[in-house]
Amino acid sequence: MSPPADTSLANRYGSKKPSLRPAVKRGIAVAALAAGVGFMAWVSTSNAVADVTFKDVGFSTIDATAAEVDFQVTRDPGTAVKCAVKALDSKFAVVGWKVVDIPPGAANGTADGGRTVSQRVALRTESLSVSGVVDDCWIPRAGT
Repeated sequence: MSPPADTSLANRYGSKKPSLRPAVKRGIAVAALAAGVGFMAWVSTSNAVADVTFKDVGFSTIDATAAEVDFQVTRDPGTAVKCAVKALDSKFAVVGWKVVDIPPGAANGTADGGRTVSQRVALRTESLSVSGVVDDCWIPRAGT
């Protein structure tokens, strides 16, 4: 006669591990829920406080030594911004680069209260450019 199945399985794989107490399970669930709520709060506030956003609108090549880039910048109306704009050649090499100062604007009667401004920047290029983009925009620190 063979031994009972429970005994042979226990000999082979070891005995059952004791389960977690209900209080421990509840504590783990509460900690996971708090971590999830904290993460969601961080994600929602970090997106809401984005200081400056930009959007490429257009590009034109004037000749082998010049290009123009059109873009929009959204920021608080009383905030000065700097943007780095670059022109690229067909191999995506930078052939023109310029940092542009965007002065603070007054909140006017536009739909977004003067937050979004359009810019056209002329760049000198060292060879024929096929694309132009905004690399980054930021709020300069005091004294820069």
